[in-house]
Amino acid sequence: MTHEARHRSTTAATVLRSVLDNGPVARSTIARLTGLSAASVTRQYTELADRGLLREVHTRVPRATLGRPHVPVDIDVDRYAVCGVHIAFTHTTLSLLDLRGRVLSQEREPHPGRTPDAVFHGILDRFPRFLDRHRNGRVPLGIGLATGGWVDPERGVIVRHSQLGWRDVPAREALRPLHLPVHVESHSRALVRAEQLFGDQRSRTSVVHLFVGNVVDAAIATAGTVHHGPGAAAGEIAHLRLDGSTARCPCGRRGCLQATVSDRALAERAAGSGLIPEPDFPLLVARAREGDREATGLLRERARHVGRAAGLLLDVINPEVLVLTEAGVVHLPECLAEVRTQVGDRAEAVVPTSFGRDVLSVAAGSVVLDAIYGSPLDLCA
Repeated sequence: MTHEARHRSTTAATVLRSVLDNGPVARSTIARLTGLSAASVTRQYTELADRGLLREVHTRVPRATLGRPHVPVDIDVDRYAVCGVHIAFTHTTLSLLDLRGRVLSQEREPHPGRTPDAVFHGILDRFPRFLDRHRNGRVPLGIGLATGGWVDPERGVIVRHSQLGWRDVPAREALRPLHLPVHVESHSRALVRAEQLFGDQRSRTSVVHLFVGNVVDAAIATAGTVHHGPGAAAGEIAHLRLDGSTARCPCGRRGCLQATVSDRALAERAAGSGLIPEPDFPLLVARAREGDREATGLLRERARHVGRAAGLLLDVINPEVLVLTEAGVVHLPECLAEVRTQVGDRAEAVVPTSFGRDVLSVAAGSVVLDAIYGSPLDLCA
């Protein structure tokens, strides 16, 4: 890419992000906020509008001086959509998002089997019908695939998913028959990008995202850059040791974070005590939301363990904010209070995910949205 092309791409991304943050917004205001010249903003607006990413809106903004009012511009949320595929331990979620990261539709179904062949065959079978039902005339720009564990986005490979027992699964290649660009990322890193784009703006300075589900992992970003590390292996915290835990881990040790707090571990404990008839984590959460004291107690105990892990991450990395995706925190205010109690002085730095129950769909769709907002001229040429 030439210097001129790089400059043009960077300027287009700056204008698009400014509209995302401030729209509907006048072009003169974009110039003031970004430091770009009015001519440069107009030129980039025209290019982005020609690609269907921006549009003028009918609301007019009065000028501070005499003259015609400004015609503001905004993200065009009707022309395009992005597709999401999130692979969890027990199920796959398909989703459709607009360019503001809002979930338009989502469907979750159990895996037809847990081998890579079975899971991806199920996705290839379901996806065209899902898209036909829900696109409503929008043009899909790409597919974002997100999952837990060790993911290499450059190669499009799920390097290791400990719960599913997967190693070196070529996820991008597996979705090639869908004939759309495929972007692959870990769900923790995808959610860091989602927070930076659509969520807590403090995350643009520095953020740790802690994901607690069947897989427990983390993502780190500083100065707007997500850390991947050699081989994209950053964020592996499953075997972080916790004081006060005696849970046995498949690695042979006791007290590992994932073995202590994963959805699967908690559901098995609840079933073993007779609280629920089978190890079904959503059922445990439903019991807690209905006011069952024993179910709530289990989730609060997990929150205390998660709070200790969050405290360690805050001490070591010292981010502006730690975003937590964990079912108890999403559904029960007392679980967030337990986490913050363990964190202590940095309690206010811990916040729940901005995306609530849609978090898995947003994670997957944001893998594509991050690429669009980073290089809009490349993605929508």
